[in-house]
Amino acid sequence: MAGLLGRLSRRSSFPVSGHGIRMFSTVEHVSENGKSMNLYSAINQALHIALETDPRSYVFGEDVGFGGVFRCTTGLAERFGKSRVFNTPLCEQGIVGFGIGLAAMGNRVIAEIQFADYIFPAFDQIVNEAAKFRYRSGNQFNCGGLTIRAPYGAVGHGGHYHSQSPEAFFCHVPGIKVVIPRSPREAKGLLLSSIRDPNPVVFFEPKWLYRQAVEDVPEDDYMIPLSEAEVIREGSDITLVGWGAQLTIMEQACLDAEKEGISCELIDLKTLIPWDKEIVETSVRKTGRLLISHEAPVTGGFGAEIAATIVERCFLRLEAPVSRVCGLDTPFPLVFEPFYMPTKNKILDAIKSTVNY
Repeated sequence: MAGLLGRLSRRSSFPVSGHGIRMFSTVEHVSENGKSMNLYSAINQALHIALETDPRSYVFGEDVGFGGVFRCTTGLAERFGKSRVFNTPLCEQGIVGFGIGLAAMGNRVIAEIQFADYIFPAFDQIVNEAAKFRYRSGNQFNCGGLTIRAPYGAVGHGGHYHSQSPEAFFCHVPGIKVVIPRSPREAKGLLLSSIRDPNPVVFFEPKWLYRQAVEDVPEDDYMIPLSEAEVIREGSDITLVGWGAQLTIMEQACLDAEKEGISCELIDLKTLIPWDKEIVETSVRKTGRLLISHEAPVTGGFGAEIAATIVERCFLRLEAPVSRVCGLDTPFPLVFEPFYMPTKNKILDAIKSTVNY
């Protein structure tokens, strides 16, 4: 009952426009490269395309019928009908369990978990059922049409039940993919790739950027390949690796480091499992240094896996220990969020200490 009351109470508090997040209209202008839109609008457009191009696709979750708390499913039920876009009870394990069954029948399933913090009741369904479905049947059956969307990470005022980054829990599980976009253009292309991928995908969306991040997004149907990282800033002194909303903070640190004569190479991993080891290895062999940053707590975070892998592959090329700038090993705080977060200044200090090691 406590969990139910907690989730009912969260309905009244999101979405909001405070703490530095600007509210943008869905579409601001049209350019040669597409329409300028924010991240939640890009997600919404991807869902429209997925439902339109595949009559056996479905979208469901808590409150998605009227658009969801972040408005990502706005207009879907009106356009495609309540038999394909519908609300569910407040029961995450039921949402994912139903999704597994529906996907096993050959359908494309986009299940929404309202906040990533509440994905844990569905942990058994994801880890012991969805991830193992194909393997345990000897590839006779699968639920590869399942995509689970969940907004993750800090939002400025979410506290410990609406701010967590649980991606590392799922990166330990063979049989599923974990994808996190950094921007509207990336979100649309990666979500469509996830929906159409023949494997179950957990797709975490940076809710801090739902309205804050705006860029030109092609209106057509396009996909961005999974498991291919991208060098979004080239450099020669140190390699920085991140994903999702943290890329914006890391890029700011790179710009400040450049003013002090330090050349940073910045990589967006995009897909955490399976991740693009080769592009990170190539970069570290060039720079000789590596810094990883994510919002999740440092202990057991996915940054540790990246660090271990690169040490194995690049040990003789490393000029300094691998650095991790991450969230603290505490529950996610409310008023102390600025102290918890891996901020630009923390990253800049780590860049300088690593380069000067």
